[in-house]
Amino acid sequence: MTDRTMKLLAKPMLFAAAFFWGASFMLMKGALDNIPTGHLIAIRFTVGTPLAALFSWRHWKNFSPDYLWRGGLAGLLLFSVYWAQTVGLETTTASNNAFLSAVYCVIVPFMTWLLFRERPDRYNVAAALLCIAGVGFVSLTETFTISAGDGFTLLGAVFCAVNIIAVARLGRDKDVMLFTVVQLAVVTLCAWALALATETFQFSALARPEVLLPMLYLCVMATAVCMMLMNVGLVWSEPAPASVILSLESVFGVALAVIFYGDPLTPRLLVGFTLIFIGVLCSETKFSFLRGRQGAAK
Repeated sequence: MTDRTMKLLAKPMLFAAAFFWGASFMLMKGALDNIPTGHLIAIRFTVGTPLAALFSWRHWKNFSPDYLWRGGLAGLLLFSVYWAQTVGLETTTASNNAFLSAVYCVIVPFMTWLLFRERPDRYNVAAALLCIAGVGFVSLTETFTISAGDGFTLLGAVFCAVNIIAVARLGRDKDVMLFTVVQLAVVTLCAWALALATETFQFSALARPEVLLPMLYLCVMATAVCMMLMNVGLVWSEPAPASVILSLESVFGVALAVIFYGDPLTPRLLVGFTLIFIGVLCSETKFSFLRGRQGAAK
């Protein structure tokens, strides 16, 4: 495909990844009740990595040794995201975890500025702040407090921001499919090291349908497919607007729970969704349609 085509497809790929990850919240309940978190991460990446390798079989002729350090570094960062969020979830609420994890969309434009002197414009900043406020309305309860778990979750958000920037930079001018396979393989190794050192698990539990079916979704869609969609999208778009789109993961999760599980659609959710929609609109259009109307009126 041409560069122009890839740039056009990048944003839809990021939206698709956010949607599939959001859907995984709804489908993970049975699996999480039966599989320790470390083993869950290890299993999903153990299956997802060879699937991604098979999807990329035509690309292996482009492999070179520098993919090992590029994908390896991105893999360590991605594993750090999962590790910090998981540790955080042990001592904080799911709503706090979801909100604080999404803080990366605010961190990315400023970290890019710090590392590469690429100053974010006012629309990047406004979009990030609108999205984080919206996610707060969607995720947080009135009992929000800062705990050790919140601190680990914020650390995960920092790792996530660094991972987004690293993928966008290290994957540029490289075969993104091969880059993704190496990244997933490193996460797999790190996850097994953590799981085997700290957890026990009876693998017979995987035979139960309420465990097996969610795990299949996690392995195929939420790992192999979503990681390739995200990495391709990041390489062919700018990190700041990309992070705003990816933050929609929690919004899709809540929206699907409202539709399929009958969760109440409260005024608070509506306010949150509205703020996030305005934030995405700001990021993607910079409100050019309003400036066009003002110009026409003059």
